[in-house]
Amino acid sequence: MSSTPMSSTMPIDRRGLAAAVGAYVMWGVFPLYWYLLRDVPSLQIIAHRVIWCGVFVVGYLLLSERLAWWHKLRVVPRIAPMLLASSVLISVNWGLYIWAVTHGHVVESSLGYFINPLVSVLLGVLVLRERLSRWQWLAVLIAAFGVLWLAVIHGRPPWIALALAFSFAFYGLIRKTTAVDAMPGLAVESLVLLLPAVLWLLWAEHQTAASFLHGRWQRDVMLVLGGLLTALPLIGFTYAARRIPYSLIGILQYLSPSIQLICGVALLGESFSQDQAVGFACIWIALLLYAGDGLLRARRSTQPGSTINSLE
Repeated sequence: MSSTPMSSTMPIDRRGLAAAVGAYVMWGVFPLYWYLLRDVPSLQIIAHRVIWCGVFVVGYLLLSERLAWWHKLRVVPRIAPMLLASSVLISVNWGLYIWAVTHGHVVESSLGYFINPLVSVLLGVLVLRERLSRWQWLAVLIAAFGVLWLAVIHGRPPWIALALAFSFAFYGLIRKTTAVDAMPGLAVESLVLLLPAVLWLLWAEHQTAASFLHGRWQRDVMLVLGGLLTALPLIGFTYAARRIPYSLIGILQYLSPSIQLICGVALLGESFSQDQAVGFACIWIALLLYAGDGLLRARRSTQPGSTINSLE
């Protein structure tokens, strides 16, 4: 991990920013895809996501680089424990999210992905020593108020939401501080989770409860393609996490649950109260304030002779 402070006002890598936005947009529309697979048990969906994600990613790497990508990974310091930890964190996040959705905790699980960016900003400041401007701190405080409001109207401590938020925030932190490219890292994570996923599907088959190859071929195709759709945003996220400030990653992450909200209300017919609107409005104001301040500072920093105090 670098000991050099990183300012969130540094020039933004445009490809990293585009990769982050693309990842969060895909995650935002994912509920529509998984909604079409609602007749498949949730743990089987997770297992298929792991297996087919690994097939696509490892297959691509073998075709494009043969085993060169594996040999490069072997010489990276502390690679095994870091990717083992990230594998556990992402599997916990997936499993808890699917469990929450299938056990009537949809609201609390969505709240988790609004808390998540605040945790990412906090880790960016405390662990990576990224610095925020006064306007960016104001944006974080407004977003925190919005999340707190949503938690209060929920009526009880959001333990599921907190677990989802912290598991993915620490996953992103590990991937940012591990010197591994996006696809090789995801390939190793998939391989770590592959055996448990295969064993679970074999057990389901033994119990005559398996869905794959026991119904509509369209459903089987969607389960396979779910692996590819799982890989793409994770690759984009890990690519972006190493190229733009982690605090910016945290704020951009509000795109995903906001798009999920639009899909849920406009397309799936879910309710949306005025109390919820207050919390969401705070979060969007914070996002616009943070992004606007960052873009203004990036533009000023490119002007000849300009200097910007990142703490002003």
